Amino acid sequence: MRSADRTWPVLAPEPEVQPEPLRIAPSMSVVVAAYQAERTLAAALDSALAQTLPPLEVVVCDDGSTDDTAAVLERYAGRVLVVRQDNGGEAAAKNAAVEAASGDFVVVLDADDVFEAERLEALTWLAVRRPDLDVLTTDAVVEADGREVRRAYHPGWTFPVEDQRAEILSRNFVLGLAAVRRERWLEVGGFDRSLSRATDWDFWLRLVLGGSRVGLVDAPLARYQLATGTLSSDRIGVVRARVVVLERADARDDLAPHERAVVGAALRRERLDLTVRSAVASLSGSPAAARRAHLRLAVHPGLSPGGRVRAVVGVVAPARLAARRRRRGDGRVEIGSGLWVQPLD
Repeated sequence: MRSADRTWPVLAPEPEVQPEPLRIAPSMSVVVAAYQAERTLAAALDSALAQTLPPLEVVVCDDGSTDDTAAVLERYAGRVLVVRQDNGGEAAAKNAAVEAASGDFVVVLDADDVFEAERLEALTWLAVRRPDLDVLTTDAVVEADGREVRRAYHPGWTFPVEDQRAEILSRNFVLGLAAVRRERWLEVGGFDRSLSRATDWDFWLRLVLGGSRVGLVDAPLARYQLATGTLSSDRIGVVRARVVVLERADARDDLAPHERAVVGAALRRERLDLTVRSAVASLSGSPAAARRAHLRLAVHPGLSPGGRVRAVVGVVAPARLAARRRRRGDGRVEIGSGLWVQPLD
C-alpha cells in the first residue's frame, strides 16, 4: 500500500457536524524541551528528522543545560531551530519552543523519547480528516531501562471518546507526545510555569474544558521512556500537584453538575492517596512524625475499615508497620483492603 493511500485506526468523539476534509494539510512543527539531554537528544532529533512526512521544522529549547547538550545541537545546525534560555523548567521550555514555532500544529517530543517514522504522517492524516479536533495523539510503546513494558493505552488506561470533559476531570488520558493546534496552545496560555509537576494534566484539562476535543491514532507510533527510580518524596510531590490541579478545576464556574461530582470524587481519591503516601513515608522518619501522619490517615473519611485499623497501628506502634514494610521488600505497602501504595509512572 502506498503511504498516501494508508488509513489509520482512529478513536475520537463523534463530530457534531460532519466536517469536510481539508484541501491543504496543516503544517506540523516538532517542539523539544531539552535539559541535560546529551545522552538522548540525538536519537529524539533523528526520529523527528526521519519522518516519512517531514515536519515543517524542528524547534529545540535548550533550557539552560550545563552538560554537552549544546554540542549535540551543533551537529544539527541548519536542520534544527534552537532557542536558548536560562533554566526555567520544562513548562517554560516547551512554551518557548512553541512560541518560536510557525506550524499550524506543534507536536511535542520529549528529549528522551522517539517517534516512529510514520508518526507525523498519521497525525497529519487525522488532522486533514478531522479539522474539528484540536489535540491529536497516538498510542506508544512504553519502555523502562531499554525494556518494553506495555502499550501506553491498555485496559487500565483507555482512551475515551465519550464525555471527554468529565474524563479529563477524573484522569489525564492524553499521551503527552501530542500534536496541538498552535493557536489553541497560545490561547490557553500554554503550560503553567508555576507547576513543577502535573503540568501536562493541567494543560490538557484547560484545553478540553475550554472546548477542545482530542483524537487518537490507535497505533503505537512512538517510544515513550518511563522514568524509573523516583524517590518517595518525588511521588508525594506528584500527588500533591495533582491535588492542586483538581482544586483549580473544582474552582471553575463552568462545570456541569455531573462534572462537579467527577472532580469531587477525583479530589477525594487524590487527597486520600496523598495522606496514605505521607503516612508511609513517615515510617522512615521519627516515631512522632509517623504517629502524626497516621493519625491524619486514621480520621480520613475515605479510608476503608481495614485501612483504619492499620492506620491506628501506625499511631500506637509505627515501628511495627515499618518492620512489616521491610519484610515485604517489594516497595509496596497495603494500608487497607485493595489500597496499595505503588510507584507512580
